[in-house]
Amino acid sequence: MPTVTTAARLHFGFQNLSLAHERLYGGVGLALDEPRLTVEATRADTVQCDDAAAEPYVRRVVDALDVPGAAVSVEERFPRHVGLGSGTQLSLATLIAVVRAYDRTADARTYAPQLGRGGRSGVGVAAFESGGFVIDGGHPTERFTAEPPAEGDWDVPPVLAYHDIPAHWRFVIVVPDTDPGQSGSAEDQSMRQAVERADPGIADEISTLLTRRLLPAIATRDHGDFGHAAARLGRLNGAWYADEQGGVYRPPAGALVESLSSAPVISGAGQSSWGPTVWGLTTADYESEAREAGALALDAAGVEGTARVVAPRNTGASLTE
Repeated sequence: MPTVTTAARLHFGFQNLSLAHERLYGGVGLALDEPRLTVEATRADTVQCDDAAAEPYVRRVVDALDVPGAAVSVEERFPRHVGLGSGTQLSLATLIAVVRAYDRTADARTYAPQLGRGGRSGVGVAAFESGGFVIDGGHPTERFTAEPPAEGDWDVPPVLAYHDIPAHWRFVIVVPDTDPGQSGSAEDQSMRQAVERADPGIADEISTLLTRRLLPAIATRDHGDFGHAAARLGRLNGAWYADEQGGVYRPPAGALVESLSSAPVISGAGQSSWGPTVWGLTTADYESEAREAGALALDAAGVEGTARVVAPRNTGASLTE
């Protein structure tokens, strides 16, 4: 039985949301080793899936591959709509598990649009394929329209830069028990509103940040400068989203970021995607202290939640039979 295992990703933000520039979006993020998601699939005459989140993807995969059906189960998963990229990982893991059940081959990047994934950011697809730290190229701005494109009517953005993440880096992942982040049509509407009034000057600053700080930091494996540059990228993106999410960060993420940033063992902190997940960068030498900093951040914000320290992932999704 083909079994596909993948894991979460962090999304630090976009390079540009302004219609004044030639390319739009351009995601920046990286792959984590946990939390993980595991999908199993076998051939079947109909669609059989008892997981409400996975079942629509199974139907799309079956249609896209023109096969009679598939029996799919999700054996391990992580929370949906919290900023960790569960939708893209679940859809692509389902695709590849069904593909292998029928002894076929398929490129996840090619099929992602048919599954409704990779429309704005290519980070999740690239993380599924190869892991690592990724910057994607976004889309030509002239393709932007007031209404979303028809589902599947796009290509996944190309990868502009890829780097392995140093194995000793660790990320404290804090997930507060609050309402899920935006997704689906609500996310589309919020993104379009942000694009229509985005300040082009922010994109100019982000461009300098990427070329002079973030990329040199990952290339030279400088975790301190990388963390602070990624945090700055998140704050700049938050200025674009302030009206849509109620501030530079979506509450209570701001309080969590402030608390994490003040911890001596943390080099930079920020919100992943629409949140509410918050990340902080540390190293393997300070795992216990970083986990404690995450727990203290939750206490200081007055919210329940979880704090864990995870390693980066420098490989794509794994498959066993």
